Amino acid sequence: MSEFVKITEQDSNHTDLEHKSVDQLVKGIHQEDLFAVSAVGQVLKHIVRLIEVVVLRLKNGGRLFYVGAGTSGRLGVLDASECPPTYGVSSDLVVGIIAGGDFALRNSIEHSEDDTTQCWKDLSEHGISAQDIVIGIAASGTTPYVVGGLRDCQENGITTGCITCNPGAPITQFSDYPIEIVVGPEFVTGSSRMKAGTVQKLILNMISTSTMIQLGHIKGNKMVDMKLANQKLKERAIGIIVNELNISSEKARNLLTEYGGIRQVLQAIKSS
Repeated sequence: MSEFVKITEQDSNHTDLEHKSVDQLVKGIHQEDLFAVSAVGQVLKHIVRLIEVVVLRLKNGGRLFYVGAGTSGRLGVLDASECPPTYGVSSDLVVGIIAGGDFALRNSIEHSEDDTTQCWKDLSEHGISAQDIVIGIAASGTTPYVVGGLRDCQENGITTGCITCNPGAPITQFSDYPIEIVVGPEFVTGSSRMKAGTVQKLILNMISTSTMIQLGHIKGNKMVDMKLANQKLKERAIGIIVNELNISSEKARNLLTEYGGIRQVLQAIKSS
């Protein structure tokens, strides 16, 4: 087995950054971002395998948990928090857990990621069970909080996946469905909030979006279960109803007021 190397900590391919113009900096970052997007394309089959298992777990009453620290943890919480308003699902169907708790979303609590047992404690507060699936997010693949969490999950018969940018990292040893994306050194050496964070966000988009489509929360290409939390979303909902039923905006607005949601309107009218 080859020796594990932290690619995410390797020296940047760009030097003398402080002497570059803004134009040069932006073009350099963009160049690296393009490489990162391409790198995701190299692991699509692994992403598909993980999503298929997530869908199966959720269809059978399980939940999806994301666990991470720092930037990785914040991205997991972000993806989870957007599922209820976008797809109308319960807030406990997709759960994001970050080392250090919610305070860590806005503040750096770097030492919180070094505890190998805290992740399991955090998951246990949510009543984690073998019905669920846990995805660890760690650019380095070595974060003790995440690695320890996935280890404890496997010991308790819980399916695991991971997203890391270092192939062969310790996190993969405790992941049933690992996703390893090679994005190379960061533009600023070791700043894994950049390319590594970008690919993590792209993959999380794929996981949650594909899963929610498979669970039936999209009709055509429209979010028919979204929560109508503001005027913009209400207007979007009216537009969907107008297009689906070929009626006036005024009638669509009245139906939306009467039934309370897009899906409810479509089901009521098409069954009448």
